[in-house]
Amino acid sequence: MPGTSFGIGRSLLMLMLGLALFASFIAPSPAWAQDDTAEPVAEETASEDAPAEEAAEEEAYSYDWETSEISEEMFTVNNLWIMIAGMLVFIMHLGFAMVESGLTRAKNTVNILFKNTAIVMIGIVTYGVCGWIIMYPGDGWMVADVFAFGWGIQGGGGYYGEGYDYAGLTPDYSTGYTVWTDFFFQAMFAATCCTIVSGAVAGRIKLLPFLIFCPLFVAFGYCVVGSWEWGAGWLDDKGFADFAGSTLVHAVGGAGALAGALLLGPRLGKYAKDGTVQPIPGHSMPLATIGVFLLWFGWFGFNGGSELSAFAPGVSYVLVTTTFAACGGGLAAGAVSWIAGGKPDLSMMLNGILAGLVGITAGPDIPSWIGAFVICGIIPGILVYFSVLFFDKIKIDDPVGAISVHGVCGIYGTMAVAFSGAFEGNFGNLGIQTLGAFAGVGFAFIVALILFSILKVTLGIRVSEHEEIEGLDLGEHDMSAYPDFQTTMIKSYHAREI
Repeated sequence: MPGTSFGIGRSLLMLMLGLALFASFIAPSPAWAQDDTAEPVAEETASEDAPAEEAAEEEAYSYDWETSEISEEMFTVNNLWIMIAGMLVFIMHLGFAMVESGLTRAKNTVNILFKNTAIVMIGIVTYGVCGWIIMYPGDGWMVADVFAFGWGIQGGGGYYGEGYDYAGLTPDYSTGYTVWTDFFFQAMFAATCCTIVSGAVAGRIKLLPFLIFCPLFVAFGYCVVGSWEWGAGWLDDKGFADFAGSTLVHAVGGAGALAGALLLGPRLGKYAKDGTVQPIPGHSMPLATIGVFLLWFGWFGFNGGSELSAFAPGVSYVLVTTTFAACGGGLAAGAVSWIAGGKPDLSMMLNGILAGLVGITAGPDIPSWIGAFVICGIIPGILVYFSVLFFDKIKIDDPVGAISVHGVCGIYGTMAVAFSGAFEGNFGNLGIQTLGAFAGVGFAFIVALILFSILKVTLGIRVSEHEEIEGLDLGEHDMSAYPDFQTTMIKSYHAREI
């Protein structure tokens, strides 16, 4: 009975929120050895003389950034972990492809899979050609701390055989891993912003203009904004913090998605003449669910690898907070959909999981695990539900909720860095976190808007009405993901007004 479902859902949500909020006030925040302000609990009971094995472990893991000294064993462990993390991030692109295709119509599946496959290759190549230097310019800024440009993977040199300096291929680079490993890890991120855009414009954008948009947005949207923080630009100088990219990756992609959706307009039949929203359900919830679990799995590399070392306490804690944020987001979005809609919505729960993951990405090393569950999980899970409804209300059509999941929750997650660690008194950082989030989103939105506008007046960016009704699989690719029933589906689409 609907009334019973409503009551159960409301009770579950209230119980979950009550317990989580209570625990968030009583749970201590983590204390890290590398944090000068933190005092580890173990210090009270530790003896004055540290055990010999602990001293040996500290010595093996000691970093001396001035002289680039690190043990060969620790270098190998660090390098291996960053490579594995890069592979985990790589598999996220399969997750994006499954989520996007599952939440959209069957007649556009081949088109979506083609885009998501091409985006990975385009992003990696673009990052190698110029993106790496734009994002990490060193002293090569063209406009100090704001914009840089260059070609290639500088500092990489060639393959170093036996006897190479394991403490860094170049003296001024890094003591933790090779140049090639760093590039490999960072390049896996590069295509993500365009993958986010792909979901918001699915079902109505021309293939060629979109593929032209991708390398330009990677280079002049993602990499430029990334240089402001990760490349030691002006945001880094101000103390802005974005651990793994709530703004620099996700909100930037969300901004591009918003620009594309605005210029394209909604899908045919999405909004009726009286303004009511006509749901266009995805064709495969199993694909969408598989995609979200792949993304969750890959996020362990996304956040865990962004520790940029194999430092055990840091990496393991980041994995725990990342997991709890995903749980909080999924449970909250599922419960809210149950209460507001009368029935629990799987698609909302899936987007809630992603919202929690995006929400924790800016600062997974900061909150207690309860703080991660509540502040970086439950709140984004609730936020994404109402954000999706808001964009539908103002008639911005986003088939997969990319603007809400990545854009809105990316901004929130970046700002949450200032209060998710409130027990350490981080509220003072709210101003710079807000400035950084909106500066990055604003710049990326303008870049995307300019690129899409140029493409619109030159090549055109939207397919014809006939092609949209027939499906982009046939119109753009002359093939079908599900040929056995595609003909029947086409006849059905032509028989009624879409």
